[in-house]
Amino acid sequence: MKVMCIGQAAYDITIPVNEYPVENKKIRFDERIECGGGSSSNAAFLLSKWGLESSFAGVVGDDFYGSKIEEELKNIKVDTKYLEKINKKTTTSYIIANLSKGTRTILTNREKDIKLSLKPDIKDIDYIFLDGYEYDFAKKVIEDNPKAIKVIDAGSLKEKTIELAKLSDYIVCSKDFAEEFTSKKIDFTNLKTLIDIYDEIENKLKSKVIITLEEKGSFVKDDSYMIVPSIKVETLDSTAAGDIFHAAFLYFLSKGMSLKDVLRLSNIAGALSVTKIGGRYSIPSLEEVKRASDDNPL
Repeated sequence: MKVMCIGQAAYDITIPVNEYPVENKKIRFDERIECGGGSSSNAAFLLSKWGLESSFAGVVGDDFYGSKIEEELKNIKVDTKYLEKINKKTTTSYIIANLSKGTRTILTNREKDIKLSLKPDIKDIDYIFLDGYEYDFAKKVIEDNPKAIKVIDAGSLKEKTIELAKLSDYIVCSKDFAEEFTSKKIDFTNLKTLIDIYDEIENKLKSKVIITLEEKGSFVKDDSYMIVPSIKVETLDSTAAGDIFHAAFLYFLSKGMSLKDVLRLSNIAGALSVTKIGGRYSIPSLEEVKRASDDNPL
């Protein structure tokens, strides 16, 4: 089973604090957590960690952070043939993790005109994971692999994300994307609002849609409309929880499971990740996910 993950790579620097910083004050902190990040890069990392043959296509700078990202991916046996180093700074995210609330604030520095110039020559891919970046490269890989299953992480409403979503088999979108795309609001006391938003996205983009709802789980239409619940956990840091959900979704989908089971296990993977600090360091093992599923039956 071969998976190509195409999109953004970044370097994450997380600063855990017990309360959100007050403006115009000096703040001292005891530690910082550093690791690679970015939705598609994280997906390649998780999928390789869980035993699939994964590769990553994206851009980093020819600098210290770019080398660290490359090293992390290679160490977990991700194929980095299409990881391109260019003469720019690596995209970097500075994350303030508020441990008292389990929230995070992300400041991302991404230089303009960062684009993959390598040309793909790949014709044996089973799954393609997309995050809206590297449109030209992604489109060519899709064209060259017509039988591949395409999964897109539609986290934010961007033109290229929408265009790639139209080419995807599964659109796994955030609540924010769903609301912005439809100009409608989700009311959890009124299931019809979710159904209306779901139907509009599906009708316009012509793909299977999953709407992620953070701690509430995820929403899908299979035999019927349903919210697939997550598990209750104590949140420390939600960084990369969405990335981990999306990658887990592709993994369990590749195992031929029912969509309900795929979403249940993906919800659990995302939930377990928020109990640890640091995006990539919070990726649970496959065994942890299965054990939590056994301990929390539907």
